[in-house]
Amino acid sequence: MIVSAAATTTSISGPLQITLLIGLLAIVPSLVLMMTGFTRILIVLSFVRNALGTQQMPPNQILVGIALFISLFVMAPTMHKVDSLAVEPYRHHQIDAHQALVRGLDPLRTFMFKQTRNKDLALFVSLSHSKRPKTRADVPTHVLVPAFVTSELTTAFEIGFLIYLPFLIIDMIVSSTLMSMGMMMLPPALISLPFKILLFVLVNGWTLVAQSLVSSFH
Repeated sequence: MIVSAAATTTSISGPLQITLLIGLLAIVPSLVLMMTGFTRILIVLSFVRNALGTQQMPPNQILVGIALFISLFVMAPTMHKVDSLAVEPYRHHQIDAHQALVRGLDPLRTFMFKQTRNKDLALFVSLSHSKRPKTRADVPTHVLVPAFVTSELTTAFEIGFLIYLPFLIIDMIVSSTLMSMGMMMLPPALISLPFKILLFVLVNGWTLVAQSLVSSFH
C-alpha cells in the first residue's frame, strides 16, 4: 500500500516538475532582461537608428544582439557575485534552492537600487500600500523591479533626446536650404540621410554610443 502510494506520488511529481521547469524557462528570460540594463541599451540603440533615419538598418535582430552582449558586459560584475554567492554554494550542496535564490537576488537588487530613481521607488512603494521601508532590505523585490524599469525608461529617453539633437539640426539645415532654393517637392530626409550617416561615421558614432551606455551604469 505504502509502496503504491509512493509510486503514485513519484509519477505525479515528475510531470509537475517538468511543467514548472518549462514555465520557468518561459518566464525567467523576461524577468532577467527586465532586471538588467538590457531595456535601456535596446531603447537607446533604437533611438540611434531612428535618428539616423535608416529605417530597418541595422535590423532588429542585430540591435537585440548588440544590446544583449553589451548587457552581459555591463552585468558581468553582478553575475560574478551571483555565481560566487549563490550558484557555486548550491552546486556544492552547501545551501538549498531557497537560500540560493535569496543570495542570488541580493547582487541584482544592489544593481537595481543604484539605477533606480528615488521618486520612482517612492511612487511604487506608495502604490503598493505597504509600510514605508526603513532600509533597502525592507523594499520588496516586486516593488523594486517596476521602479527600476520605469527609471530605465526615463534614462533611455533622456539619452535618446540628446542623440536626436545633432541629427535634428542637420534635418533643419537641409530643409531650410531646400526651401530657400525653391525645391519644396524634394523630400529633405532624402538629402539629409547621407549627411547624417557621414557625420555619424566621422565621429565614430557606434563607439561613442557604446561608451556612453556603459558609462551611464557607473
